[in-house]
Amino acid sequence: MSERHRLRTVEIPEHEHADLCFHLQLSGSPDLEWWWRGRNKVEAPKAGALILLPPGTRDRLRWEGASDRYVISLDAHLVEDVAHSLHANLAPTYQTHWHLRDELLRQLLAEIGREAIGEWPLGTLYAELLGLSLSTLLLRRYTTSPTQLPLLRGGLQMRAVKASLELMTENLHKDLHLSEIAAITGLSPFHFARLFKGATGLTPYRYLLDQRIRRAKELLQSGALPVAEVAAQVGFYNHSHFSRAFRLKEGMSPKAWRLVHLPNLTY
Repeated sequence: MSERHRLRTVEIPEHEHADLCFHLQLSGSPDLEWWWRGRNKVEAPKAGALILLPPGTRDRLRWEGASDRYVISLDAHLVEDVAHSLHANLAPTYQTHWHLRDELLRQLLAEIGREAIGEWPLGTLYAELLGLSLSTLLLRRYTTSPTQLPLLRGGLQMRAVKASLELMTENLHKDLHLSEIAAITGLSPFHFARLFKGATGLTPYRYLLDQRIRRAKELLQSGALPVAEVAAQVGFYNHSHFSRAFRLKEGMSPKAWRLVHLPNLTY
């Protein structure tokens, strides 16, 4: 979960965090006073400063001044699942930081915040990749017993993954070729397809198809376009191909799906 908060001088009464909690300060330079485990301190964070609090943390906070920040929660069970999937025999416990600087963590939390506020325009896959990257970074740097773990499976850099996802998502209406997508990563189509699947668990075709169906459902639910026009806008120039792909994914035809979700629609 990610939220953007614009705070003024405020005191937060004592509370407990059920999940891992991150703050990324975007602007402002308010003094932060915290109370935790019988300790009390005043910090002077600037833009880019981070807070990292493990699940179970009970604290009280006071900000003296205005700030803009992302507050991001992460279920610790997700980090444990990543540790187990990477064959790390860990039951992670986490460090606590009230005033932290880490450029890689800042960039990652900023990306999560922006994407979440935009309602994940690149889809669930990119959200999961960011969650994987955040989990592995925590395991490498911010558990009480840090360990060396890869940031992403498969060897494809996050920026290349994102660039390829953006290209596909922004061009759902086009008949994209694998070579076009691979070109923006500097890889051959063969190597790109292999590394993309290694990093995401999906082939480029499967990701593109999932995004097309997702966008088609948004258009169908708006009720404004005939099914044939919806098909064209998400890259299916053959109506029967669209209906077949949609039925395989959703278990019903596009028309039937629209009637279920818009029962009062009249044609």
